[in-house]
Amino acid sequence: MAILKRTLAAAMLVAVQLPALAAAVPVKLYKNPNCGCCDVYADHLKENGFAVQMINTNDMATVKTKHGVPEHLEGCHTATIGKYVFEGLIPANQIKKVLAEKMPIKGLSVPGMPVGAPGMPGNKKAPIHVYYLTPDSAPKIFASF
Repeated sequence: MAILKRTLAAAMLVAVQLPALAAAVPVKLYKNPNCGCCDVYADHLKENGFAVQMINTNDMATVKTKHGVPEHLEGCHTATIGKYVFEGLIPANQIKKVLAEKMPIKGLSVPGMPVGAPGMPGNKKAPIHVYYLTPDSAPKIFASF
């Protein structure tokens, strides 16, 4: 019985410490202060294990230029995680894939504000493409959802 009590006590101690080990991934999300979909998108990220720091700016053009986002791949906001840039309404699972695999890419983009993407209400009418974030004029698809 004493062994069982010690085993349970040890298991409880480990279980209490596990949430501390699974710290949220920090994200800087640059957005226009008047954009409501960006707030909903930030909630999507938070629900999926990210710690989102919202940075309101009325100069998104400068943010996009600083992070090398070409005009044809611009979304409504720009997020950074470590060395990566995530442009627009990218599903959290696609971001997690890049981070988990430590992919040798600059980042990802969902251009525009497609209906049905995380943060945009409504039903999507067609698959939404997630593109590699490259300066090329011909975007390459990373994934579709």
